[in-house]
Amino acid sequence: MKMMTKIGLVTLLLFAVAVSVYAVQSPKTDAAVTEKIANDYGVHALPMPTYLEFAGEPVPLENPDIMERMDRELHVNTYWQSNMIILMKRANKHFPRIEALLAEHNLPDDFKYLAVAESSLDNVRSPAGAAGFWQFLKGTAKEYNLEVNDYVDERYNIDLATEMAAKYLNKSKDRFGTWTLACAAYNAGNAGVNRQLERQDVKDYYDVLLNSETSRYVFRILAFKEIMSNPKKYGFNLRPTDLYQEIPIKKVVVNYAVEDFAKWSKDQGINYKILKIHNPWLRDTFLKNTSKKEYIIEIPEEGYYQLNK
Repeated sequence: MKMMTKIGLVTLLLFAVAVSVYAVQSPKTDAAVTEKIANDYGVHALPMPTYLEFAGEPVPLENPDIMERMDRELHVNTYWQSNMIILMKRANKHFPRIEALLAEHNLPDDFKYLAVAESSLDNVRSPAGAAGFWQFLKGTAKEYNLEVNDYVDERYNIDLATEMAAKYLNKSKDRFGTWTLACAAYNAGNAGVNRQLERQDVKDYYDVLLNSETSRYVFRILAFKEIMSNPKKYGFNLRPTDLYQEIPIKKVVVNYAVEDFAKWSKDQGINYKILKIHNPWLRDTFLKNTSKKEYIIEIPEEGYYQLNK
């Protein structure tokens, strides 16, 4: 009983000290509250980089309009902290593969940030029907010989979609002469950009007036490049263990019909969910494949998933 009394007294004493400390530190006036918020929260305007480039093409930051547009995207994306952290985690998983594919198809490495802007490195579908990391519409995908139907949608195949993006962007570069305009045309379309260049009698992305989305598009990509290349500079601290990891896979050639992918997956030592995570381009639970087309299905190497038996 005496021991309990002593413990109670100590607890009461600590509580009294805590209350007194809070009373001393707690601001008493509106002015003091305002000052405390300013000091504790510490949101600061970001200094603008002195030099930026996209695919080797300098950004004319000395132009006030260009500086302000870049400044906006840098602040919007830096202070959307939760989104940027997730993007950095995903980038560690997906960038190595995308970088290799871009290099293979002679596209500058900076275009990996276009995929970030398009899809946040996620196999999403837009309200307009654009799909996959590179957000292709169905009609455009078919123009580039990607298969899109109820069973297979190769817009969700990262290898094939990246190859298509490279072809599209290289074609735009040949047409407009700069990677920056090719980037803008990816958003607004080649015809739309060309129409405005001719109407306004200019030849450069930084000189042409485009719709609000395309006017922000390249700057948003530049902001992703700047922040993701210099995370600590913008207050992001991620440990290697925080980052998502690329999972080693093996490739299985399928040139036959599959009646039930759930059963087929079990035969491969995985379940249907894991099959779809690694092959989102498979759109149904079976594959007709009457033409005997050869598909490459990716299976994680043994030991990377612990499955319930």
